[in-house]
Amino acid sequence: MLKEFKDFAMKGNVVDLAVGVIIGGAFGKIVSSLVNDIIMPVLGLVLGGMNLSDRKLPMHGINGKTVSLNYGMFIQTTIDFLIIAFSIFIIIKAINRFNKKKEEKPAEPPKPSKEEELLSEIRDILKDKQ
Repeated sequence: MLKEFKDFAMKGNVVDLAVGVIIGGAFGKIVSSLVNDIIMPVLGLVLGGMNLSDRKLPMHGINGKTVSLNYGMFIQTTIDFLIIAFSIFIIIKAINRFNKKKEEKPAEPPKPSKEEELLSEIRDILKDKQ
């Protein structure tokens, strides 16, 4: 059973997925920092110093408890998502462009196999005898 698990865990797809998840997590931190530390302060400056992530709508319940709808955090998360999606779009577009250029190179014609070479020699010998 341990050997089966090892075989499963070491398959190429599982390892690729693990690497993708780790890199995705790190990329998410970079994009979150970009949004929180660069984009949102500029957006807040444009909006007159307003910090969107602190925006709340307090709601008072029947039993006197207060809850709040944190719509500012929702806007923040939506902006994070849009930036991540756009970044991934740009990366995929660049990869596709690179692969397209790679495919456009003319491929060398395949070399004939040894059997084909031998058959060609036999054909040529037979032509010479006639």
